[in-house]
Amino acid sequence: MKVHEYQAKEVLRKYGVPTPRGIVSNTARKAREATELLGGSVVVKAQIHAGGRGKGGGVKLAGNADEAERQATTIIGMNLVTHQTGPQGRKVKRVLIEEQLPINREIYLGIVMDRAAGKPVFMASAQGGMDIEEIAEKNPEAILKETIGSGGMRAFQARRLAFGLGITGEAFGPSVQAMLALSRTYEESDASLIEINPFVLTDDGRAVALDAKMDIDDNSLFRHPDLAALRDPDEEEPLETEAINQGLNYIKLDGNVGCMVNGAGLAMATMDIIQYAGGMPANFLDVGGGANKDQIKHGFRIILSDSNVKAILINIFGGILKVDVLAEGIVAAAQELDIDVPMVLRLEGTNVDRGREILESSGLDFAVAADMKAAAEQAVARAVQHNEQ
Repeated sequence: MKVHEYQAKEVLRKYGVPTPRGIVSNTARKAREATELLGGSVVVKAQIHAGGRGKGGGVKLAGNADEAERQATTIIGMNLVTHQTGPQGRKVKRVLIEEQLPINREIYLGIVMDRAAGKPVFMASAQGGMDIEEIAEKNPEAILKETIGSGGMRAFQARRLAFGLGITGEAFGPSVQAMLALSRTYEESDASLIEINPFVLTDDGRAVALDAKMDIDDNSLFRHPDLAALRDPDEEEPLETEAINQGLNYIKLDGNVGCMVNGAGLAMATMDIIQYAGGMPANFLDVGGGANKDQIKHGFRIILSDSNVKAILINIFGGILKVDVLAEGIVAAAQELDIDVPMVLRLEGTNVDRGREILESSGLDFAVAADMKAAAEQAVARAVQHNEQ
């Protein structure tokens, strides 16, 4: 689950990570009032779930309340396009009005899970700022790393990073403490990603998280009702939100072969084999091991809500979810939703023979494949045929 910058900073402050003073505003008038309360020069920052806001025109400086109001008038309501939003962009509904700081240095800090090591890794670079992705690609040795063990980040690791970043003088201590607090935030919030870009050192010796990006592990939200309350449905893919409400795992992709699978590993393999067959998956949809008829119906509805879908591949290995139960759900959904795209099924597992009987006696047009490879090839071919009709 992604959160807005201002929300991430609220969480960071609870753990002792210094952030600038700021006020969220959803109108230009409120932006003016926020500037007057903060006093001095401010930054007007669009709040959307995407990076690259500065390059997209969503971050502007304002020297006074009048200028802040003008900038907010431009930004609020704009369709902000960045490299992370795609060409469709995101509509800006609120801005963060934040005090300007006397910046001396910009640094990149981030924590993410290292899948190979099975542990979080704390990353830092002296070359912070908007082009950190390019730096990581062209100059990876500029990224310092510390693996975080089960006891959390140690003070010596934070000091080693600070030394490696060339931090000296009165900013050294606050920087070390901020890194340790950032590590505690990551661990205790069950975050999957935290990025501070930039983390700034000021002329007066402070160390401050000037920007913040934070993703929370969805599977942990039952432990964090306060964090779950930060979810902004307007910033999420509507189909993904509907899937969450139905207990399904769905991610929209750019292809034209819809996928319905039980189990995340099988879903990943299904998407791979669709590409191997020359096609592109339109989605990741895991109905889970305990799906019922209603969930299967909702799964179909979600898949078919994507106009790019030209064929559906259903790949089920019956265990907890018995194949005959799935078949009944498929038939009921196909009859109720009037599915007009070709469907290819690969079914194995518990009660598979009974499931095939249900499908064959339904009178509906299903193609049942012998294995995953054949299923993927048929689904890709049928998608092409349907698209040409």
